[in-house]
Amino acid sequence: MTHPIFKEARLLEEAFFRKRDAALLGEINKREAIQTRKNTLAKVSGIKDEKVLGQLIEHDIHAETLAAFSLVPLIEVAWADGDIPPAERKVLLHAMEEAGIQRDSVAYQIMEQWMERRPEPKLMKLWKNYTQALMGELTPEAQKLIRQTVLEHARAVAEAAGGFLGFGRVSNEENAVLLTLEEAFRIERK
Repeated sequence: MTHPIFKEARLLEEAFFRKRDAALLGEINKREAIQTRKNTLAKVSGIKDEKVLGQLIEHDIHAETLAAFSLVPLIEVAWADGDIPPAERKVLLHAMEEAGIQRDSVAYQIMEQWMERRPEPKLMKLWKNYTQALMGELTPEAQKLIRQTVLEHARAVAEAAGGFLGFGRVSNEENAVLLTLEEAFRIERK
């Protein structure tokens, strides 16, 4: 017959290992979830760079929000002057529609928030890193098409607010953002 103290010791030991096993399983599940998200983002974006994928996940970018993320340059141009006038908002909404962002989607809600409150500057830096990685994965033809599309939309946002009699259509601040966008698409060949 086993002494009750040994039974209690066995129960404590089992409880300890159950708790430890649960923690280990939790860590494994977390790693698998991160890897699944990386794989999904890689598939949607075409990016294979683990560091950039890790940054996207770190900033809570999901595949479904990637469409909104691709419009970050337009938001930056729109906010360059400190606010988003109705004409620029209209161009942004049109760009969202062209990107296939549905009104009931998470991406649409994110864009609405960005139109109401300017995103943190680190988002633009992340977008530049993302763009550099993406451009490195694409054919020259695809690079040209994406660059052209983004820059045309960004210029349309910049020009939307107008100016007076056609002068001053694009502010110095907007021009600075447009130059930053062009730089993001430059790829250094190795």
